[in-house]
Formats: sequence, C-alpha cells, structure tokens
Amino acid sequence: MQFTALKNGKKIALLVLCIVLFVIAVDDTVLNLALPDIAGSLNSSATQLLWIVDVYLLVVATLQITFGAVGDRYGRKRLLQAGLIVFGLGSAGAALATSTDLLILFRIVMGLGAAIMMPSTLSILTDIFREPKERAKAIASWSSVFSIGAGFGPVIGGYLLSGLGWPVVFYLNMPIVVVGLIGSHYFLPESVGHSEFKLNGLSILLSTGGLVLLVYAIISAGEVGWLTTEVLVAFAATAAVLSGFVLWERKAKTNMFPLEFFKNRSFSGATIALTLSSFALMGTMFFFSQYFQSVQGYSPLEAGLCMVPLNVFVIIFTMYSVKVDDKIGSKLTVSIGLIAIGLGMLLFGATAAITTPYLVSVVVQFFIAVGLGFVMSPGTNVIMNSIPESRAGVGSAMNDTTRQIGGALGIAVLGSLVNSVYVAKIGASQTISALPVQVGLHVQNSLQAALISAAELPAATAAQVVFEAKEAFLSGLCESVLIASVILFAAAAINMVVLPKRTIRHDAVQR
Repeated sequence: MQFTALKNGKKIALLVLCIVLFVIAVDDTVLNLALPDIAGSLNSSATQLLWIVDVYLLVVATLQITFGAVGDRYGRKRLLQAGLIVFGLGSAGAALATSTDLLILFRIVMGLGAAIMMPSTLSILTDIFREPKERAKAIASWSSVFSIGAGFGPVIGGYLLSGLGWPVVFYLNMPIVVVGLIGSHYFLPESVGHSEFKLNGLSILLSTGGLVLLVYAIISAGEVGWLTTEVLVAFAATAAVLSGFVLWERKAKTNMFPLEFFKNRSFSGATIALTLSSFALMGTMFFFSQYFQSVQGYSPLEAGLCMVPLNVFVIIFTMYSVKVDDKIGSKLTVSIGLIAIGLGMLLFGATAAITTPYLVSVVVQFFIAVGLGFVMSPGTNVIMNSIPESRAGVGSAMNDTTRQIGGALGIAVLGSLVNSVYVAKIGASQTISALPVQVGLHVQNSLQAALISAAELPAATAAQVVFEAKEAFLSGLCESVLIASVILFAAAAINMVVLPKRTIRHDAVQR
C-alpha cells in the first residue's frame, strides 16, 4: 500500500515515527530506573554507572550528523530501518551482558543504532508536514511522544524489574523495534534531500575522540580529583583534539558539522537553549530515580510511579506551547521555559532530603514540565524552520546532536560533582574509617554499594553507615542541582539576547 494512497497517510506516518522515537525514550528512562539494580548485580562503581549512560549519548551525539547527511543523500526511510535493526541487536546483547564492561560495549551498539535512526524521524516528519502550523503541531506531537515514553516506560519497567531483574529493561525494546520496522515498511514514504554528501572520516574521528576525552576527563575528575596530572593531561588532549576538529571543519570541502548554520540567530539561539536545558535536565534526571529508590527507599515500580506527574505535565504543556509560541513568539516562550526548569531545579536542590514529602517532588516536577514543554517543542521548531528543506536530515541531526552533547556533558559534569562530594564526605567519616578496609572501600564505591555492604553489618553500625552514605549522596546531589539551575537562568538570559522574537521559515525566505 502506497503512502500517497492512504486517506490519513500523514497521521499514520506521524504515528509510525512516534513509535520509533518511543523506543529510544523508553530505553533512556527505564535504564535510569535500573541503575541501582545493575550496580548491585554487576558490582558497578559510580563511575561505571556514569559510563553506562554516557557512552550511549556520546555515540549518538558524534555520529548523528554523519547519518543525517547519509539519509539526506541515500534515503531517510531505509536508514531509519537499518538503525532499528542495529538498536534491536544492541538491546539483545545488553540484556545478556554478564559484566559491566560488556554492558557498556552493547550500549555503544545501541547508541550506533539510535544515531542511525534518530535524524530520520524528524527529517521525514518535516518533509511530510510542510505547512508551518501543521508542522508545529506535528513536532509538538513528536516531542510529546518522547515524554510519554519517558513517563510510562519507568512504570512498565518498574513493574517488570520487581520480578525479573534489570535485563528486562532491554528486552522491552524488542517488540517496539519489530512494530517500528513493520510500520515504517508499509506506512512511511521514502525521503531524500541534499545529495552532495561525502564521508569525512577525519571529522568523525576528531569529534568522537574529542568528546570521549572530554567526558573521560570530567568523570575521572570526580574519582581522582580535578587537579591531578591524569585529569589535566586529559583536558589538554581534549582541547588539542577539538581545536583540530574546528580547524579541519573550517577548511574541509565536505564538512560534517555545517558551522555556517550558526550564522543564523534563530538556529544558534535555539541550539544554545536546547543544549543547556539538556545539560541541566539530563544531569539531574540521571539521579532522580536513584534519589527515589536509594535515598527515599521506594521500590522500582514505586519510583516509576513517582515520576509519572512530570511526564503527564510535559505532554500537556508541550501541546499548549504551540498556542503560547504563536501568541508571544519563540524568544519569550523558550525563555520562560528555561526559567521554569531552573526554578524546578532550584526547589529540588533546596528541599531534597531523606524525609522530604512526595508532594514537594510533584511541585518540582510541575515546574520542570512547564519548562520542558515550552523549550523542547518550540526550540526544535525554530531550528527546523531555520534551515533549508534539502538539508533537513543534517539539521535534524544537529538538533539532536547538540541536545545529546548537552545531556552527556550534564551527566558527566553533575555526576562527577556528586561523586566527588560523596567520596570526600565518606572519606571524612569516622564511622566509615572504623570499618574493615575492604568494606570501607566498597562503601566509598557508590551509594548503592554502601546499602549492600550495610546489610552485612551489625544493626546499629548499618543504620549509621546507611544514614551517612545517603547524606553524602544528597550533599553532592543538591550542590549539582543548584549549579544546574544557575546554568538554566544564564541560558534564559542568553536566549533573550540571541534568539529573534519570531522565526521566519528558511524556505519562505528563499522564495
């Protein structure tokens, strides 16, 4: 059956694209919920937990633009299907992993699959929905589905985790991948665009190497200290490699990262907003499920249910953002969103404690949801309207890449800060120093390791170890969240200066 022959072809195509996006959203949030279980089962350290999440984001961030350009030339639909297959194979491997290193390896494979398919979802969407208002609504729906997956994935995953263990969070991807493959085959049109792409291997190598070195330096700093020789050398190498990438991109005939896009204030302003909001949000959300489970003592299912309000609110405000954006313009809409997320983070950092009432968390989630709804959908719409249709794949990839880079750095920076504060607090504890050496080292490894170790100690000692470990974790968490809120307020100020009040669609300007 041909796409053009379908009475509701656009709606069905949008549904299929949303299903493909859904599998990525579910995987992200369910994995965060499974981190305490993974730490206990595979004896993963806090640093390894950061890499399990961050390595996926790094692969997606560094390869999306390349695959976006490949899709523009050779066909976005076929690339999307290839990505689904790779993602499914990576999920199966992750579910069967018997060590943290193997899990990290298969997370790389999953990241490769996501990098292949993610640019195609948004570029196909913008190719199908060309009328501005229709496109804005379609992008809002696309953004909302990500929130639905993020919101209800943990509930499903929490229920399954309670009885089947962490591998089930990866098996959960398999049926969604199958549905995405069938739906894309029958209901998506093929879509192509810019046809002059040539693979630039050096750009890929330099960008990937630079980002991996940067994240390695940041995560290592949380473990061994920010001014150690190892960390300083890693930062110096990062600066050298990323500088080489910029210089190469400026002179290369076929650049991977179209730096000329940033001459457009709409593109650069929205990119800054999305990158910094992802930095703050993903860095904080990495610890949200750990806070509910490891600090406040909820089960995986209960922790999943605790985060549902955030995503219900996001769905509501993402759809409402279309009307707000149309009435007051993208500059104010996105700025209000950044401030709202910052206020939510500020409240969380000021109130998070072992005994904080759940109602406070609901209020925090409300502010964050308002902000996400007002930033993500309008910001994405601004970016896609500011680039030519023929380069929608690259534009979509750059939109996703900057967010993934922001998220990866957010997890690395804020996670490293939490880890360094935790290690310092535990190291200064007289209770922990009085424990046997191996037990003390295990407690210092992570909060989850401390909870496991405490179960083997006498009741009074165990209670004190658990209390001090939770307090050490909370000290780092609150400090990192407050930093995230400052970054968001700064992003709002930058956005007010850089982003035009309203964005004129690029192709309209060309015509």
